Amino acid sequence: MRSKLRKRMWIKRIGIMLLIMGIMTIPGCGKEDEDNHKPIVFGATYMTRNNVFFDVLHEGIEEVVESNGDILISRNPCQDQEKQNDQILEMIDEGIQVLFLNPVDWETVKPALEVCREAGVVIIDVDTVVKDTDYVVSIIETDNYLAGKLCAEDMMSQMDSARIVVIDNPIQTSITNRVQGFLDTIEGHEEYEVVYTGTGAGELEVSATVMAEILDQNIDFDVVLGGNDPSALGALATLQQFGKDQGVRIYGIDGSPDFKAMLALGYVTGTSAQSPKTIGTVAAETAYDYLAGKEVPSYISIEPHLITRDNLNEYEINGWQ
Repeated sequence: MRSKLRKRMWIKRIGIMLLIMGIMTIPGCGKEDEDNHKPIVFGATYMTRNNVFFDVLHEGIEEVVESNGDILISRNPCQDQEKQNDQILEMIDEGIQVLFLNPVDWETVKPALEVCREAGVVIIDVDTVVKDTDYVVSIIETDNYLAGKLCAEDMMSQMDSARIVVIDNPIQTSITNRVQGFLDTIEGHEEYEVVYTGTGAGELEVSATVMAEILDQNIDFDVVLGGNDPSALGALATLQQFGKDQGVRIYGIDGSPDFKAMLALGYVTGTSAQSPKTIGTVAAETAYDYLAGKEVPSYISIEPHLITRDNLNEYEINGWQ
C-alpha cells in the first residue's frame, strides 16, 4: 500500500509541476490566483452510512467546511476496513489535506494512518478512537464510558436484580467503552449478572440475528444493553417478532429519533443521548484551528444525557440532540 502511494504521489508531483509551468506562461494568472481563495480539500470516511447518526455528524462537518468556501469529499466503506483503507488512499490522490476519520476497526486502520502521515494529511478522529492515537491531531467523541454508566445506574435504580444481555462490537472503541462503563458500574453487585455477550457490529440487522441466536439457546434474561441504538432496536425487533419482549428492559446509546419513537410507545427503556451534529461541528472547527496554527486539544469529550420516558418531553423525538 505504501509503495503504491509513493508511485501515485510521484506522478501527482509531476502533474503539479507541469500545471505550474503552464500557469506561469499565462500573463496575469499568478496574481489573480493569489487574490482568490484556494479551496482546502477535506476528506471524511465513516465506518458505515447505514446509520443516520453518521449522516448527521457529516452534516455538522459539511456546514463548517462549506461556510469557509472549501470542499468536502466522503466515502462509505460499508463496515469493511480494507475498503476504508483503499478509499483513504483514493482521497489522498484527490488532494485532501485533512481527513475526518471514523474507523471501521480501531487496529487494522493503521496502514491508512501511516500513508496519511507520509502524505502530510492531518487526521481528526471522530466518534470512535483509533488504537494508534499518535497519528491523529485530535479526537472528538462522546464520553462513551459515561454513556454506559448512565444506563447501568438507571437500571439499578429500577431493578433489584437483573439478568443482562450485552450486544457489543469489540472492534469499535466507542461501543466497547460504553459496555465497560456499564460493566464497571454493576461490578461488585452480584444481583446484576451478564448472562450473554454477543457481537452486533453496531447494526440493526446483525443485532437482530444475535438476539435470535440467544432465543434459540433459551437463555433467561430481562435486560438488554445495546452498544448503540441500532443494536438495541435490532434486539427489540427480534423480541417482538417472537413475542418475547414483555418484561424486558432495553437500553441503547445514541438518542436517535427511531429509538425515541419506540421510547414514546413504551417498547424500550432508555438511551444515553449523543449529539452527532455537535461532534461534527467541533471536529471541523478543530481542524480549521489547527490549520491556522493554533494549539488544539488532543482529546475533546462531549457529555451524554440519559433519555427515558420520564424526561422524553424535554427532547425532540423526530430529531437529534
